[in-house]
Amino acid sequence: MRIFKGKSFYIKSLFLYLFLIFIVSYITFSLFEKSFSDYMLRLFSVKEAGHDDVVLVMIDDKSTISYRWPWARSLYGEIIEYFNQYADEKVVVFDAIFNTYDTQHPSSSDEYFFNSIKKSENFISGFMALRDNYENLKIGDEYDKSFKNKYLLKINNKRSRSSYYDNFAYKSLIMFPSKYFSSLKNTGGVNINTDFDGNARYAPDLLFYKGDYYPSIAMRAYMLFNNIDSLTLTDKFILADKTKLKVPHYEYYSGDIEHRIKYYKQVSDSNYTHKKYSAIDIINSYRAIKAGKKPVIDPAEFSGKIVLIGANTTNVIDTLQTPVSTDHPGADIQATIIDNLMHNDFLSSLSVLQNVFIILFLSVITFVIIRITSFFKSLLSLFFVAFLYLTLCALSISLNVIPLVLTPLVAQLATMIFGYSYRFILEGKNKEKIKNAMGKYLSQDVMKNVVQNIDDVKLGGKKANVTVLFSDIRGFTSMSEKMTAEEVSLILNEYFSEMEPIISKYNGVINKFIGDAVMAIFGEPIQDLNHPQNAVKCAYEMLKKVEQLREKWLLEGKPKIEIGIGINTGEAFVGNIGSEKRLEYTVIGDTVNLASRIEGYNKVYKTNFLISSSTYSLVSDIVDVIKIADVNIRGKAKKMDIYEVLRLS
Repeated sequence: MRIFKGKSFYIKSLFLYLFLIFIVSYITFSLFEKSFSDYMLRLFSVKEAGHDDVVLVMIDDKSTISYRWPWARSLYGEIIEYFNQYADEKVVVFDAIFNTYDTQHPSSSDEYFFNSIKKSENFISGFMALRDNYENLKIGDEYDKSFKNKYLLKINNKRSRSSYYDNFAYKSLIMFPSKYFSSLKNTGGVNINTDFDGNARYAPDLLFYKGDYYPSIAMRAYMLFNNIDSLTLTDKFILADKTKLKVPHYEYYSGDIEHRIKYYKQVSDSNYTHKKYSAIDIINSYRAIKAGKKPVIDPAEFSGKIVLIGANTTNVIDTLQTPVSTDHPGADIQATIIDNLMHNDFLSSLSVLQNVFIILFLSVITFVIIRITSFFKSLLSLFFVAFLYLTLCALSISLNVIPLVLTPLVAQLATMIFGYSYRFILEGKNKEKIKNAMGKYLSQDVMKNVVQNIDDVKLGGKKANVTVLFSDIRGFTSMSEKMTAEEVSLILNEYFSEMEPIISKYNGVINKFIGDAVMAIFGEPIQDLNHPQNAVKCAYEMLKKVEQLREKWLLEGKPKIEIGIGINTGEAFVGNIGSEKRLEYTVIGDTVNLASRIEGYNKVYKTNFLISSSTYSLVSDIVDVIKIADVNIRGKAKKMDIYEVLRLS
C-alpha cells in the first residue's frame, strides 16, 4: 500500500506538471508568441530592402496636391498609357477596386481609363471577396458565373481533400461595373487576413471562393510575369513546375491558402520597403514625352519589372499593421508578397510536432539538470541552456525558419519553478523519512528538538527539574537463557511496542533501552508542569498493560514476566553530552542514579512499583502507598524513605 502511495505521488506530479506546461504554453503562444517572434524577425530576418524588380507607383500627398482627390479615372488612364506606350515593364498591378462608374467626372474619363486597360495585356486589377451575401442573390449568382468563366485559372488540386472548410466563408464579391469587367483581362484577390492582434503576417496566395481557388493579385502577377497558366496545390506546397516555385502554405479558416510573409527593410526613413515613384511624376512624364520633352522619370527605369500602382495619402489611408511597421502601406505589402514569390523567399514555420518536441526536450533537460546538480550550478546551467536556445532560434530565423521562441522558454521557466518545488517537496519527504527512521533510534521529541534548533546543535545543556522512570523485567537474564535469540527478540519487541505509546501518552520521553530495561524522562524536553503525576500514572498503566500481556503470553506458551518500576523526581543535567562529532541527548545526575537504585529495590522488597520521597511529596493526593522507612541507599550517607504504590486513589 505504501508503494502504491509512492507511485501515486509521482503519477499525480507528472499529470500536474503536464497540465501546467500545457496551460502556460497555450497562454504564452496565444498572447505573446507572435509579438516576440516579430521582434526576433526584425532583429535577424529583416536585413535588406525589397528587390529592385518590384517597384511602386503611389498616389501620394505630392500627387493629390496637383490633382484634388478623388481623381478622375482619366488620370489613372494616363498612368497606364505611360506603361502601355513607353515603358518595357513586364506586369502592371493595380491595387485598387472599382465597383461604380466615375459620377463626379465626365463619362469620357471612364471611357479613357477602360480603353487603356483593354489595350494592356499585362494589366492586373484586384477583386475582393466578402463575407456577406449579395443583396440580390439572383444577380449575384449570374455575376459569379461570369466571373468564374472569365478569370478562374487552372489549379491542379492534389490535396488529400478539396478543402478543410466546407462552409464557405466568402459569400459574395465586390462587383465590377460591366464596362470595367469587359475591359479587364486579369484580376487577382486583394484580401489580406490579419491575426487577432491586427498584424498582417500571412498572405493568401489562393482565395477559396465557393468551392474554387482564385489566385491573389500577387500570385496572378507572378504567373503573368512567368507566363504560367496553372498551379499545383498539394497538402504542404503551392507548386509551379515551369519555374520550380515551391510555396510552403497554411490554410486559413476561410479556406484561403496562405504563406507567411517575409518582410523587408524599409527604404531610408519611409514606410516603404520597395522603391517608390510618385504617380504625378508618371503622369507628367507621360505628358512630357507626348510633347517631345524630357520626362521626369525615364521609362527605361521600369524595364523588365513588375510595377504596382496604389494609393496612400492623407485623404486615402491604406495601411495595415505588420511586424515591421504599425502603418505599413497596403500596396507595399502586396509588393512584398510579389517579391516573396519572385525570389522564392519565404518564411517557414516548424510543425506542431516539432515545436512540441522542442518544448518537451527543453523541459526534460531542465528537470534533469535540477535533479542532478546543486541549486547554483543548475541555475547557471539553465541560464546557459536558455541563452543557447535563443541563439539557435536567432540562427534559424536568419535562415527563414521560424520556431516557437518564447513559448519553449516560458515552458522552461515553468519547469524550473515546478522542478525546484518538486525537489523541495522530495527533499522534505526524504527528510521526513530520515526523521522517522532516526526517531526509532532517538525519541521523536528529541528529534523534533534537534530539527527545530538544527543550527544550534552543540555540547551542553541545562539543569532542570525532572522525573526519571526506570523499568526492568524481572528475571529476564535467566529466562532468556532458556529461549532462542529470535524468541527473546519477539518478546522484547512486543513488550517495548506496548510500553512506548503509554510513555508518550503521558508526555514522557524514552531516553534509552538498556537490554530489557527502559529509562524515561518526564518534564524535559517536553515541558510539563505535572511531570511527577504523569510519570506515576504512566507507570501504573504500564503495570496494567503487563498484566494483559502476561495473560496473552501464557496462552501462547510463553514465559510469565513481571516488571519493576522505580521513579524519582529532582534536579538533573539535561542536554547533549559526548564529543563534537558524536552527541547524545540524555539526563545525568544524582536524580537519575537514585531512580535506578529505587527500581532495583523492587527485588529486595518483592514489589513492582516504588517511588522516592521527593516524588511522593508531589503525588500524595493521587496514590495509595505503603511507606518503606529508613532504607539504606547505596551512595547515600543517610537512610531515606521510599514508597510502594498500591493504586491510584
